[in-house]
Parts: sequence; structure tokens; C-alpha cells
Amino acid sequence: MLSERRLEVLRAIVQDYVGTEEPVGSKALTERHNLQVSPATVRNDMAALEEEGYIAQPHTSAGRVPTDKGYRLFVDKLADVKPLTGAERRAISSFLEGAVDLDDVVSRTVRLLATLTRQVAVVQYPSLSRSTVRHVELLSLAPARVMLVLITDTGRVEQRMVDCPAPFGETSLADLRARLNSRIVGERFAEVPRLVQDLPESFDNEDRGTVSTVLSTLLETLVEETEERLMIGGTANLTRFGQDFPLTIRPVLEALEEHVVLLRLLGEAKDTGMTVRIGHENAHEGLTSTSVVAVGYGSGNEAVAKLGVVGPTRMDYPGTMGAVRAVARYVGQILAEN
Repeated sequence: MLSERRLEVLRAIVQDYVGTEEPVGSKALTERHNLQVSPATVRNDMAALEEEGYIAQPHTSAGRVPTDKGYRLFVDKLADVKPLTGAERRAISSFLEGAVDLDDVVSRTVRLLATLTRQVAVVQYPSLSRSTVRHVELLSLAPARVMLVLITDTGRVEQRMVDCPAPFGETSLADLRARLNSRIVGERFAEVPRLVQDLPESFDNEDRGTVSTVLSTLLETLVEETEERLMIGGTANLTRFGQDFPLTIRPVLEALEEHVVLLRLLGEAKDTGMTVRIGHENAHEGLTSTSVVAVGYGSGNEAVAKLGVVGPTRMDYPGTMGAVRAVARYVGQILAEN
């Protein structure tokens, strides 16, 4: 276990390397930080940190840089993340409140995260498997044609056309709408089939076929839309960090093009609290030179999806973690209000 002094030296090395992009030497550390020890003591501490694998020397004539292990300890020992300024918080709130629908919320969130962190932003759409029903609307388009509109608690809207086996009057349609909403509003999608299975039997014989058709369309919608979706933005930000990738940025870009990889990354993040995966902690080979910072978001106390950023391991972790957490909180508030 590292002593508090050596931990302070490691913190200083991480901060300087992230800020300057240059390997850090003992002289620079003693000049920039109030370590209250001599340069010789700092050199000894750096030698010990290197021996234990927390820092490394990229070139014989260079200073030291943090390793994945060093970044991990730095993140684990963070007392707090960097708070956003009042102006930043107001800008986030104003920008997200202008969204007109769920797609716009996700799109704005991606742009916001990429701008705030100057990293690649990834936002997962709210999962229908974790969503609840806010409302079901049934609209008559013709005597035997109905539009079904499903609205989730996260603001997601799905529309389907239903061709009925027989004409369905406005009174019967209103009755079905009322009974359907009374049974499933506020319920998880997974519970809907059980809750509506006996609903056709409560209608007259001439309407049961149409009721069954409407319910079949509703259940098919729940199944069809369970595929996970995400949006990515800010990939161009990686071009600023060319020197942070050992050989080439290409493997990172190729990994980011695979949505399955990104969904797996977000899926590995915890539903509650912040998840930070550094370097080789990322299983995908193309992302072993990156760090992933992710967190869950939702309209209540439970996460319905996740968002985060991908960038080089030489990352401003306190600032990035603070921005990701703040944006997730604001997105959750927007979803709850819509």
C-alpha cells in the first residue's frame, strides 16, 4: 500500500502529465507542487512508484508518465469530482430543455457531452425492457382501421397502424382505450402480456376479434422495439490526441464504429454510481489505449439507460467524471418532466 506522500507524488504526476502532455520529472514536480520534500526525496518516491508499476519511463532521457495501474489508483483515490460552474449548469439545463422529443434529447445529450469533455460521447436510448407505460392512445382512422400510439415513461413514442377484422365504433374504441390504460399505465413492459391476456373476453363477441388484433399489435410493438439503440458523437475529438495512441488511432475508430462493442461497454457499467474503465480493463482490443467513463440515467430512481465518454487514458478524470454525472442528472430530469 502506498504511503500518503507517494500517493501525493502520483497525483501530481497524473495532473501534470494530463495538463502538459509531457513526461514529468522530479524537478518539475517540486517546482509546481507544494510537496514539502526535497527533489531527492521525490526522485526516490518516483523510483518506488515505477518499481511498483504506477508510472513508467517512455524514453531513457524522459521523465515519467502514469501507467494504467497509476491512473486506476488515481481515480480510486479521488476525493471528489470537479463540479461544473454555475454558467455550465445553466447552459446544460437550457440546452436540454429545448428538446422536442426523445430523439432530440439523445442528440442534444451527445453533442453536449462531446463539447463539455472534448471526448467521444456515447448515449444509449432508454431501454424499453426497463420502461413503463405512460399512456396508450387509440385513434380511429377509418371504420376498420385504428392507429395505436404507445408512450413510455421516458418519452419514447411508438406508432402502429392496425387493420381490424371488422368495423370498430368510437364507443367501443373509447372503452378499449380506457380499459387498456387502466390495466397497464405505470406497469413494466414485461408485465403487459399478463395484464391484458384476458381483456378480449370482457368485450362483446362481435368486438373480441378486433380487441385481440389491437392487443396483438401492441405486444408485437413491445417485442420489436426491444433492440438497444445508441447515438455517438464527437469522434473528431480523438484527432487531438494522436500522440496518446501507441501506434495508430485506427483501431479505436474501428471499435467505435461497432455499436455492439459500445453497447457492451455501456452494459458493463453499473446502474448506480460511476464506472471508469482504464486502458487494458477494456476487453475489446481496439480500446485498450482508451478510458471509458459511464453512468446510468433515468426518469426516476432507476436507470433506464447509460451514457458516457470514450477518450485516451491521459484524461482529465475529475472534470470528465463531473461532466458525465451532471449531464446524466439533467437528462433524467428532462425525461421525468416530459
